[in-house]
Amino acid sequence: MGRRTILVTGASGFVGGAVCSMLATMDGFATRAAVRGSDREPIAGVPAVRVSDLAATTDWALALADVEVVVHAAARVHVMKETASDSLAEFRRVNVEGTLNLASQAAAAGVRRFIFISSVKVNGEVSQPGRPMCADDVPAPQDAYGLSKHEAEQGLRRLAEATGMEVVVIRPVLVYGPGVKANFHSMIRWVQRGIPLPFGAIANRRSLVSLANLVDLIITCIDHPGAANQTFLASDGEDVSLAHLLRALGHALDRPVLLLPVPSGLLRCVARLLGRRDLAQRLLGSLQVDIEKNRQLLGWHPPYTLEQGLDMTARSFLENRRS
Repeated sequence: MGRRTILVTGASGFVGGAVCSMLATMDGFATRAAVRGSDREPIAGVPAVRVSDLAATTDWALALADVEVVVHAAARVHVMKETASDSLAEFRRVNVEGTLNLASQAAAAGVRRFIFISSVKVNGEVSQPGRPMCADDVPAPQDAYGLSKHEAEQGLRRLAEATGMEVVVIRPVLVYGPGVKANFHSMIRWVQRGIPLPFGAIANRRSLVSLANLVDLIITCIDHPGAANQTFLASDGEDVSLAHLLRALGHALDRPVLLLPVPSGLLRCVARLLGRRDLAQRLLGSLQVDIEKNRQLLGWHPPYTLEQGLDMTARSFLENRRS
């Protein structure tokens, strides 16, 4: 088999960039990065095609030339401080219309497989005690971002039926790793600074996925015959409480962690008064997923443990601080 050309969208982003970097080190793949014209330079050594935007009118012809597989990581992501007057319309414009435009052109260009990086938010926001979410559960998105990803998945499945192009959907849980931003980066800074944290009594259960494990799953799905037209959840295969996670981060950073045993109900009440109910849910609620389907259909096991993933994340954080 000759070298196969893989197009990665969102190649200047957290996940897309990591996929490009890994593919560039592997034999048998010719990697092409798709980035917006305003984005930073893509991965060194990976040819790039700049596109105007992820929209219903974007022309992907140049980017799709001779491509066998598309890894679609570009998206309008969950926004902490929404500024759009109609957030659902904006999410749909990018995540649904833009995705289906790309996929339609990909099918017409002869692309064999389209790997869509979706979100666990399609499953919902909270898992019930003793019942982790499964990939084939009935979807229950609760916000505009999750709904847009669900609608994109539905459109891609219809397209697969109509054209024969294989579609693979991967729904990651919270992704962490070197260069992580947002809430996870904030937690690292809290631990590094030795700030006392009121989470000692939090016994929730959450699934996480390291960037390295997610990239490994994505690359597995490029060729594996069992991945065709399937949906997979992505996690490290280990579930932790917030308190355990913070202690593990402290160990990775070689910093003591002081956790105060404040009741969960009191923390939720304070968050509600401050208008941060969503943040409280992400920190205090439970969200567990079951990845047994990955093992059964793909023979895929997370190659890195949670501890290894946190160590990689901590090393990157400390190196960036020193530089």
